[in-house]
Amino acid sequence: MIRKRSLVRHTAAVATAGAALFLLAACGGDGSGTAGHGGHSAASATPSASASASRGKHNPADVAFAKGMIPHHRQAVEMADLAPGRAGSAEVRKLAADIEKAQAPEIRALSGWLTSWGEEVPAAGAMDHSAHGMGGMMTDEEMSGLGDASGRAFDTAFLELMIKHHEGAVEMARTERADGSYGPATKMAGEIIASQSAEIERMRKLLGED
Repeated sequence: MIRKRSLVRHTAAVATAGAALFLLAACGGDGSGTAGHGGHSAASATPSASASASRGKHNPADVAFAKGMIPHHRQAVEMADLAPGRAGSAEVRKLAADIEKAQAPEIRALSGWLTSWGEEVPAAGAMDHSAHGMGGMMTDEEMSGLGDASGRAFDTAFLELMIKHHEGAVEMARTERADGSYGPATKMAGEIIASQSAEIERMRKLLGED
């Protein structure tokens, strides 16, 4: 009788162990991964993780874009700051406000990227306008002349200079789109191309060119 009970217990234990092995195989496949239910192994998450890591990488073109666009945007904001007290046209004042509203947050984003990359952020106020013939940057003389103008003369000078400035920014952004690898930076470059190209058309219409 005791032997029979022992045999029953042994048979039940074997059956229980077999069921457990079956469930383990069903949940974990061959047991080589750390899978959850549904067969989603750790390996299946790797492509997503890799893509995320790739989006976070930057290259020298991204650094050059950020370091060049920060002083470029700062000068545009400096130009826009002159409009409220000097512009003769409400349209020009509105345009200047729109430019400042768009570019100030971009300066903060670009500065944040450089800091996160361990790069130096261009110092505020360290801009040498005369050294920036490239990218549509204004010279000291152009900035001084704009600051001395008012009314219609200011409007005309502001629009002509800002068109040149925007065209430089669009070219810088196109270079970033072609050569950069950091997702947020190439996205910002695309937005700059679209928004500033539209503003160039808007300014040309205000000048009566279109």
